[in-house]
Amino acid sequence: MNRREFSSLLSLLAAASALAPKAEGQAPAAATAASAQQPMPHAPLEQLVSGRYPQIEPTNPHPSPRMSKHFLIGMLPDNIRLESHFTHLAPGAPPEPIGTHKHTEIWFIHEGTARLMTAGVTRDLAAGEMGVCIAGDQHTIYNASQTEPASYFVVTVGPPE
Repeated sequence: MNRREFSSLLSLLAAASALAPKAEGQAPAAATAASAQQPMPHAPLEQLVSGRYPQIEPTNPHPSPRMSKHFLIGMLPDNIRLESHFTHLAPGAPPEPIGTHKHTEIWFIHEGTARLMTAGVTRDLAAGEMGVCIAGDQHTIYNASQTEPASYFVVTVGPPE
């Protein structure tokens, strides 16, 4: 994805709450339900449609230190992949493995303090702040507190994986 394509998505990223608009019925129910499901690895992603995407309950109903609820994963026009989820981290939850992706990842911190490492630099992000990891940079995120929970909303944009 080039800078121009990413810039066209900034309005979407700035209004992350608009990913779950209140208006229903903009897309056929089958398309919305199918787009919201997690695809099998390497399965082609469906084209996303405008509309409402409710949270998908995690497949593991038992509490764990890291719980994520997905909203959507699919393709935008021009072969751009979009995925979003909400993650809750228990106090002292272990960090996710350090990784890199072809997509850019954006975190909006909802509660607590998350510790984000991008490209070798570690920063604490408090509730109301946003962190960005540009495609190709190494990164990890975890709860900075041993006593308080942390949670964040994630949006990823980029080429198909």
